[in-house]
Amino acid sequence: MSRNRVLLADDHAVMRGGVREALEAGGFAVCAEVGDGPSALKAALELQPDVCLLDVHMPGGGILAAAAIIERLPGTTVVMLTVSRDDDDLFAALRAGAAGYLLKDIDPQRLPDALRNVMSGEAVLPRALVTRMIEVFGDRRPGRRARKSAEGVEQLSSREWEVLQRMREGLTTREIAERLDVAPVTVRRHTGEILKKLTVPDRAAAVRLLQEWEDGG
Repeated sequence: MSRNRVLLADDHAVMRGGVREALEAGGFAVCAEVGDGPSALKAALELQPDVCLLDVHMPGGGILAAAAIIERLPGTTVVMLTVSRDDDDLFAALRAGAAGYLLKDIDPQRLPDALRNVMSGEAVLPRALVTRMIEVFGDRRPGRRARKSAEGVEQLSSREWEVLQRMREGLTTREIAERLDVAPVTVRRHTGEILKKLTVPDRAAAVRLLQEWEDGG
């Protein structure tokens, strides 16, 4: 059985070497290593890998590269690997269509499984970042929570509303895409916009906020 091919883009050679070792030990094949955004796009178009693993703040911009790769190669999964715990970076990556956002302090042995989960249609976010975002955005006062949910839900487009409803049904990204007859990357983009508008860290929190809104806060 052929191994999934990964394009690795990071401007730190030592980091690339460690990631390559972990991925190859976990059953992936690294088909290319590059150090900046434009090179990542060029290599992706030439090699059409299964997965692109991109640093957020490499020269040329990892998120810009992600958006360009996703637009040109909708069948390629893009995952960000970064030191950034900034929620602006996270939301920007999700809006660009990234299917996962991993921190560089991840246990290297967990990295292959994380990529496999992403490729199976699941969004992957680090627990530490989700926890921090809950602390930033999670106001538990009922009145405040109700106002936030109403304001956020009202901002959703009709398609974002459909995606959120499918999330509540427990469907994966791939299943939502099949149900709505769109590409998985389109669902991921809508998911990023939903999380941003509702100011929540993940899908589960978005569904809870929707339920609170429907229950009247």
